[in-house]
Amino acid sequence: MSGIQMIALVHAGAGTIALASFWLAAALRKGSPRHRLAGRAYLLSMATVIASGVPLVLESWFDGHPVTATFLGYLLVIVTTSVWLSWRAVRDRQQPQRYLGAAYRVLAWANPVAGAVVLALGLVHGVPLLVGFSMIGLLTGVDMHRRRRLIAGRQRWWLEEHYRAMTANGAATHIAFFLLGLPRLLPGVGEGALAYVGWFAPVVLAVAVRFWLDRRYGQGAAPSAAPAPAAGRRVRA
Repeated sequence: MSGIQMIALVHAGAGTIALASFWLAAALRKGSPRHRLAGRAYLLSMATVIASGVPLVLESWFDGHPVTATFLGYLLVIVTTSVWLSWRAVRDRQQPQRYLGAAYRVLAWANPVAGAVVLALGLVHGVPLLVGFSMIGLLTGVDMHRRRRLIAGRQRWWLEEHYRAMTANGAATHIAFFLLGLPRLLPGVGEGALAYVGWFAPVVLAVAVRFWLDRRYGQGAAPSAAPAPAAGRRVRA
């Protein structure tokens, strides 16, 4: 087994752990020790996915597939963003200015820049997938700049940032499963129209869940819908 094959195996294994720990954390009581443990397992597995994804992107580039490599690199940017935000929102919940520091500003610009590059490639090469998916980076950048101005005035800003990032994490995790893992078991699932369903259905579902969570926990939600302060204090990254 070559080095790149070993990296791909680690990448796939970490993705499998991420999928399992995502649902485990979702099922457990929020703020409980088990929830925090499952959350740590998810974040560590996603960090492994990101780290192992870098050499896979480079291999694709040097193998003569610059468009594919650029798209894969773009995916790493948007996944790194959601993983970072979901972690730091909890860690920095008492220090919003720290949360909005240098890393936040870099990611807030990296997303729309990477999205614009992918959009241009999609238009030039006539690839609808690239055009459609470029909107994620562009809109993420706009939303991050917008929320940067709002966070200071929101009492539960960290909770909103955490669940918004986690819905994005969930979409990324399931896209990887539907398009990389499932086709190994069911050949043909990741082809044709089903491939577009695999790419975009998790994104649409994540947006719907985010709107529902905004109505329940976001600014302006009824006090009875918000988690108790004691539960919030128990949350740890």
